[in-house]
Amino acid sequence: MSDRPSVPRPGLSRRTLTKAAALGLAGVLTGAGRASAADVTVTQLGSRTYDLSVPSAALGRTAPVRIILPSSYAARPDRTWPVLYLLHGAHDDYTSWTRETDIETFTANRDLIVAMPDGGPTGIPTRWKTGADYETFQLQEVPAVLRSGYRASTVQAVAGVSTGGYGAMAHAARHPGTFVAAASYSGIPDTTETTMPTIIEAIVGRESLNPLSLWGEPTLDAATWQDFNPLTHASALRGTALYISVGSGSLNGGLAALIALAQVIGGGIGALLPGVLESLVAPSTQTFVTALGQLGIPATQHLYQGGGHQWSDWKREFTTSWPVVAEALGLPV
Repeated sequence: MSDRPSVPRPGLSRRTLTKAAALGLAGVLTGAGRASAADVTVTQLGSRTYDLSVPSAALGRTAPVRIILPSSYAARPDRTWPVLYLLHGAHDDYTSWTRETDIETFTANRDLIVAMPDGGPTGIPTRWKTGADYETFQLQEVPAVLRSGYRASTVQAVAGVSTGGYGAMAHAARHPGTFVAAASYSGIPDTTETTMPTIIEAIVGRESLNPLSLWGEPTLDAATWQDFNPLTHASALRGTALYISVGSGSLNGGLAALIALAQVIGGGIGALLPGVLESLVAPSTQTFVTALGQLGIPATQHLYQGGGHQWSDWKREFTTSWPVVAEALGLPV
């Protein structure tokens, strides 16, 4: 979870239109940069990187998706490509993976499309009780655009940081067979573990949103909370390649953890140090991997000492997880 940056949004240029047309992006661009397929606006950011503005019925608005195309995309017009979805965390946005990691360079010679869809200000890509349906946006609307306009195949993997890690496990568990691999880095794969509802409500509240607008009240609406909890559907992950990691953070439990939790309850989650926040969310991953073990579901797990809720750790974990993801996608490591 990090503060949302201010990122300039470049407009469409003649080079953008020419390059997009040459690559066959989303059909033929017409008018004010509108694509004939799915009415998607395309903005070129680099030789392989584009921002799509996707009209979404599920969200009731137009939402952004950043994509990175394979280096040989234009040279191989007859083939389709597997897709890796990368989900952002809370108080951040869809630009975070290209801003904080070397994902463009890392995937330069790898035959896949990378898609980074908007997950909203909380980065919790779910069907909100009173609000937007990010689950449908990410699982149905975005893939439809990529398949119709960008030659994406149905072979997909998903990975995310923080609340995006929740999203990766929730998407894979609630919709078995949709993804061949799922990876969570410092995620929240058990949303009802002890203090997790309090932390999740604090994340929602920090964005000046009503916590009840997510899944309702944790006790009165327990069935809804459980339905959207990846742990509830963990058995459906059998056959999906899994990578799950989290650090222990900087707290050793006891009084320090209680003080930190009190700060969260008081609305101070944004002021927590990365190591403290990692300690608070770590139990969610720990209970999740324990449940997978009890179910006999294989998972590559990395529960490491120290670390923090921060990109310096997540970048390392993504690289470490790549062999798991690549094998599932049918790509060389």
